[in-house]
Amino acid sequence: MISAVSEMYDVHPQTLRLYEREGLLIPSRSEGNTRFYTDGDLETLETILSLTRDLGVNLAGVEIILNMRKRMEEMQKEMQAFVKYVEKEFTTRTSGHSEEVQNAMVRVIPPYLIRMQRTNDQR
Repeated sequence: MISAVSEMYDVHPQTLRLYEREGLLIPSRSEGNTRFYTDGDLETLETILSLTRDLGVNLAGVEIILNMRKRMEEMQKEMQAFVKYVEKEFTTRTSGHSEEVQNAMVRVIPPYLIRMQRTNDQR
């Protein structure tokens, strides 16, 4: 509830309401319209308070940072899904070609550099 959260984080309830109006923090509501804060809401609040108190970021900056973090999390999930897809495709396509895969990598010895001295004729 808003009173418990405001005491726990030493924040005035009006500040929490402001964060809600700005769309930075969106707690769930009961049938009686009481705000309930989830663990995710509290993590978001901690981020907001860290940005505003410790780093001096204004609310517009907080909104941008929170949106960027959300987008980065979405991109991370997309990348993980893509990696799983590629792994699945690789496994599916290489299951019948085990001999090909074993011979696919060829060891190459790096070239050695040989220093040659120039003679007067080469200059």
